[in-house]
Amino acid sequence: MGTSSARERLARQVTGRVYDGATADAVAEAAGFNTAVTHRPAVVVAASTAQDVAAAVAFANDEGLRVAVQATGHGAVAPSVGSVLVSTQYLQGLTIDPAARRARVGAGVRWRSVIDAAVPHGLAPLSGSSSGVGVVGYTLGGGMGHLARRHGFAADHVRAVELVTADGQIRTVTAETDPELFWAVRGGQSRFGIATALEFDLFPVPEFFGGALIFTGPAVADVLHAWSTWAPTMPEEVTTSVALLRLPPIDDVPPPLRGVVSLALRFGFTGSADRGEALLAPMRRAATPALDSVGPMSFAAVDGIHMDPPEPLPAVARGGLLGSMAPGLIDSLLAVAGTGVDVPLAAVELRLMGGALGRPAAIPNAVAGRDGAYSLSVIAPAPPPLTAVAPVVTAQVVDALKPWATSSSLVNFAGHGSEPESAWTPDALARLRRVKATVDPRNLFGGGLAADAVSAGAR
Repeated sequence: MGTSSARERLARQVTGRVYDGATADAVAEAAGFNTAVTHRPAVVVAASTAQDVAAAVAFANDEGLRVAVQATGHGAVAPSVGSVLVSTQYLQGLTIDPAARRARVGAGVRWRSVIDAAVPHGLAPLSGSSSGVGVVGYTLGGGMGHLARRHGFAADHVRAVELVTADGQIRTVTAETDPELFWAVRGGQSRFGIATALEFDLFPVPEFFGGALIFTGPAVADVLHAWSTWAPTMPEEVTTSVALLRLPPIDDVPPPLRGVVSLALRFGFTGSADRGEALLAPMRRAATPALDSVGPMSFAAVDGIHMDPPEPLPAVARGGLLGSMAPGLIDSLLAVAGTGVDVPLAAVELRLMGGALGRPAAIPNAVAGRDGAYSLSVIAPAPPPLTAVAPVVTAQVVDALKPWATSSSLVNFAGHGSEPESAWTPDALARLRRVKATVDPRNLFGGGLAADAVSAGAR
């Protein structure tokens, strides 16, 4: 563990703040969106510049400590213990180039800032279901949002990564400067260094039509079955998902949804309202929704489609990929998470993939999961009374759908208890390990691609 004098030297080198991991300030700085995950680092560095991040990495090398990184903590699934935890949330630089349709953001920027800067120019980023999520972690894990079936993963459109590598150097990594590292970091997340900035493409979205239809009672099963045959017929301009929700009986929840199992059908379309209505019409005919928010909208209002919770909460998440919507899948899902089951789940979502998500990126990268036809995401609340239960009930849903699962997964959706290496094909995993051995031979950044596995993976 870093000595007091070493921490003091580090504090003099950086413009941000350095905290002993045992202090209340360190606990507050290390807290993330998922409050079920409590980091216990040796040292916390609240970086305000890329140079601060480089100094933190050099300190970790000198002290023999691992390095972890966090911006918002949305993706945290396991605690970091005894590490140097680098908080990048204060790296807030943001520039938009409307002519080039590009954005450059610091590692602490959230999607809301990018959306608000891009939409006035008729542009949109490849953001996800919640604009409160950080850009960097989401993107380098793949990134699958409301424009994904048309344009692919967010990582597919990264142009440059400012990266602090294990030697404490600040690099600008591109396809031209370091093609292997550029391939690996786009999809491999923080296993190869700490990204302090990203440059990526924006896309014109002159019209957007979307929202959610929410069903209750017997309509839940009827609409799920109807969605399973309707969704695969949608053009690439459509993104859609269905989520079984269990919302609490509180004032913040609309009365028809309080304390009951409901089904949210999410829909987004980059086109006219007339065409969007025509595409959605079969699902409107399937049953009468209890709530209907679908209509023409600005992309700036895209959070209204999923309505993800904006405040931190304790949760356990699990995920996977499904190869098809084969007969029996919906009935199996209803058997473990439907209206007739009393189980402490918050949400079980099936999201349509395909389209550009199934095609290689123009500049190849390490994003896993292109073979998925649907993604599965399972979330359970995990306050102290349910801490031990949440991993069990989420695993039950994943296990029930294993007959339809693919062999890979989405890194961002893998969640609690996942094996990092299982996301990739054997060839991609071997390549990732070779890059890891080159840029991080001491496994400073961890992440399941340790140097002692390189020889086995490379054979």
